[in-house]
Amino acid sequence: MNCASVWSRPVAASDLLRPLSLLLLAALAAVLVSVATGSADLSLEQVLAVLSGGGSELQRTLVLELRLPRTLGAFATGGLLAVAGALMQVLLRNPLADPYVLGLSGGAAFAALLAMLSGLAGWLVSGSAFAGALLSTLLVFGLAHGSGSWTPARLLLTGVVMASGWGALITLVLAVAPARQLPGMLYWLMGDLSQSASPGPALALLVGVCVLLMPLGRTLNVLARGPLQAAVLGVSVRPLEWLVYLVASLMTATAVTIAGTVGFVGLVVPHLLRLLLGNDQRLILPACALAGGTLLVLADTLARGVVAPEQLPVGVVTAMIGVPTFLYLLYRNR
Repeated sequence: MNCASVWSRPVAASDLLRPLSLLLLAALAAVLVSVATGSADLSLEQVLAVLSGGGSELQRTLVLELRLPRTLGAFATGGLLAVAGALMQVLLRNPLADPYVLGLSGGAAFAALLAMLSGLAGWLVSGSAFAGALLSTLLVFGLAHGSGSWTPARLLLTGVVMASGWGALITLVLAVAPARQLPGMLYWLMGDLSQSASPGPALALLVGVCVLLMPLGRTLNVLARGPLQAAVLGVSVRPLEWLVYLVASLMTATAVTIAGTVGFVGLVVPHLLRLLLGNDQRLILPACALAGGTLLVLADTLARGVVAPEQLPVGVVTAMIGVPTFLYLLYRNR
């Protein structure tokens, strides 16, 4: 397939709506299962009654104040990571790129742990994580740019080095932290959705990014073929690369702020969808939002239910799902 065909070929509406409709139904089903599952299980009828304004006081508290915000936070986090992963793979033209490859999660984790070490809690920890992710973004971009223009390989190598540096600083913080604070710090590092009480901004960002990028789908298809081909076809390569990187960084920072470090979602989901749906970004990006959100909702449901009443970090569950899945994909495409 040449670049011109990717640029100009029309896509039927049914080719976009059919898979997206199936993924939307799967997402709704996953949300209902997550809301109904917990230490006190609810039936589907009870959940629907609460969502329609009925149900008992206890059921409304369980659904509306405890489970639904956490479930929507998990959906927003998974969707943000999956879309960010798809964008990073287009930007770097590397199938192994994911939202954490440029050290964004390391900067967020270091800042959040410093906040915890200082005795801060709640939104102050989340705000610190967001600031750390943005600081890491600025450092990576500035160091990779140097005195000239950055290339994908240079950006990737700078991100890997920055991630290693953040990892050393995180180890230092854990080494000097009081013993009573270590469990909370480690749990946050492994992924924790228990603090996602306000998922509205993350959901709004996810929807807004998908709406923003859908008209750019054809341009992203061309960019994925390489900057030279894109430039020949009239694409403003450098502004588009900056836009993609900044959007992916913002999405990753928001996801880390909500849930800590959750791996493999942004790596595995785009790969699976490309195998099933092809590599048209007009379809892949909204599909990643739905599939990534669905995957993390189901992973969080497992994390809450496998060893109930104890809860596993959701990052452990995504790793247990993501590692064998990715190894299978490598084996299948060897």
